[in-house]
Amino acid sequence: MCGSLARDVQAGVQRMGEEFHTHSDKVIPAVVECCTFSLDKVVAEVLIHYQTVKRVHQLCVKFSDRVWMMWHSCCLVLVCAVVVSAQFPRECVTPQGLRSGTCCPSPSGLNDDPCGSGTGRGECVAIAVDARPHGPQYPHDGRDDRERWPIRFFNQTCHCNGNFSGSNCGRCRHGWTGANCDQRVSVVRRNVMGLSTEEKRAFVDALDQAKRTVHPDLVIATRRTPEIFGPDGLTPQFENITIYNYFVWSHYFSVSKTFLGAGQASFGGVDFSHEGPGFVTWHRFHLLQLERDMQDMLQEPSFALPYWNFAIGGSTCDICTDDLMGARSSFDMNSLSTNSIFSQWRVICESVEDYDTLGTICNSTESTPIRRNPAGNVNRPMVQRLPEPQDVADCLQVNAFDTPPYYSTSSESFRNTIEGYSAPKGNYDPAVRSLHNLAHLFLNGTGGQTHLSPNDPIFVLLHTFTDAIFDEWLRRHSADSTLYPEENAPIGHNGGYNMVPFWPPVTNAEMFLTAPENLGYSYEAEWPAQAFTMTEIITMGIVSALVLVAVVFAATTCAVRAKSYKMEGRQPLLSDQYQRYDDEKSQSVV
Repeated sequence: MCGSLARDVQAGVQRMGEEFHTHSDKVIPAVVECCTFSLDKVVAEVLIHYQTVKRVHQLCVKFSDRVWMMWHSCCLVLVCAVVVSAQFPRECVTPQGLRSGTCCPSPSGLNDDPCGSGTGRGECVAIAVDARPHGPQYPHDGRDDRERWPIRFFNQTCHCNGNFSGSNCGRCRHGWTGANCDQRVSVVRRNVMGLSTEEKRAFVDALDQAKRTVHPDLVIATRRTPEIFGPDGLTPQFENITIYNYFVWSHYFSVSKTFLGAGQASFGGVDFSHEGPGFVTWHRFHLLQLERDMQDMLQEPSFALPYWNFAIGGSTCDICTDDLMGARSSFDMNSLSTNSIFSQWRVICESVEDYDTLGTICNSTESTPIRRNPAGNVNRPMVQRLPEPQDVADCLQVNAFDTPPYYSTSSESFRNTIEGYSAPKGNYDPAVRSLHNLAHLFLNGTGGQTHLSPNDPIFVLLHTFTDAIFDEWLRRHSADSTLYPEENAPIGHNGGYNMVPFWPPVTNAEMFLTAPENLGYSYEAEWPAQAFTMTEIITMGIVSALVLVAVVFAATTCAVRAKSYKMEGRQPLLSDQYQRYDDEKSQSVV
């Protein structure tokens, strides 16, 4: 059967031209060997020629359904055989791996040693999921793959010891390095406007490289669990994706609606990464993952994501220049200048209607260009200006991390304030959009739509600054995990909930700690001083007035005394007619 398949593929390669034909002698034997020999004998050869496999894979779409399904089954096993640190490891998304529910790969270089247990790195354990009650916002328990994440896909994973980390315990925790993960390491996230010309160019080039580089480790699910094995019941529905597009996809997956079935409207009142306490912790890990992926891609452990200080007021996007995130097009106010590399980017996860009505999941297919028109929403004047520096100062003064109902209606909540559903001083106002939300809406385009926003690379800079504010709040308020809600937050936002769709599982509470001491990065940032309150202004006015009165009184007193002394000096000495203390002998001397 595979021999016939190989001949069909060989013919197709020849029709596609010399480029494919050049590599076909290496790819086709690997396909045949897939059916006759063990996986470990052929995987290295196929991975070396991965791009050719991908081209042939695309070619096979034109073949018959029979050939396509056979080829896809072989290709999936071959291409999906390396360790991952993102949604799911490739070793695990085989029919056997998915049916067993166990995802405990061996570290690279250690055969048949799940989780590196033989070297003390970790062990394969049952996945712990949050069993505490969630808030009332989500009424469809049992209908969504993201509930009790990631149990619907896997129920066993690696638990790593000490500073070891990763899906197979083959890496180090953030902030650690070395063969035994016992050496501290830290990077510094800086204001993008303070970077040199060369540093700006390097950052833009790195983002573009991430957009075009297939992630070396991960695959994404393209169907829900009921259809995860495909129409034939044998072919797991996962596919490759680029590093940056995975960053986009994971955000989309966390905010997508709950599909309730054909003919029923999907439920939109669910969000695993916004409108709850997990907003800051989810996006923190989201950025950490991208930062590490780019460090690996660049082979630069010191690479750090910069931030955009969006709290500058006014209606000018200072980073919307061709040397950074792209200027406005001269021909279309909603498009990017062709002088910017980002004008060539195409978005993913745009087919929302299909996702909601057909129950499909966003895949890696790119569609339209990025749209952006900063301050251009004339119908909403409120979102035509960026937040002010004072907004950040006020936000940092809000004492409570979050308050019931731990939702977008919470008042006096730092989280709801930085997210932008409350006014900067913390009071909830349904008409207000501030800070993070206001910065997104100011962009007025792709970056202002929740399911699409990471497609605009400004998202990265916007959220690093949001994370910087979060980290500063943690520091100023000496916050610890006891401040994070353990239950009754919206689904996905309890402290013990595994954040969707990250793998290996990581909880919200694990990201609720200061970054420099625990996560291996810090911010080079200056924070606006807190303005005086009206009470403080009145108090200072009263004190100043009292001081002024005291000074005037003292000056007047001194002047009067000086005049008195001067007049006294001009008077005659006292004569003998005035009685002295000792004249009267009988007078007591006291």
